[in-house]
Amino acid sequence: MTRKSLKLVREGNFAAEVPVNLIEEEGGWSPYLSSEDALKIDEVRKSLRSGDTATASRYGRVFELTAISS
Repeated sequence: MTRKSLKLVREGNFAAEVPVNLIEEEGGWSPYLSSEDALKIDEVRKSLRSGDTATASRYGRVFELTAISS
């Protein structure tokens, strides 16, 4: 059984919401990602780390984080 979910990937001042399918099975390490979704998350992380928001935005919504001073 699978269910849709959003994974939040944060690198530096950027974050991305990436849609993935979580696979749920009896026993083991459930829920887990498919290998395709894991590679997608890795690509988004690598793109955000290098500042390539255009590539990261192909996989999900990208945000720029701004610190608020207290």
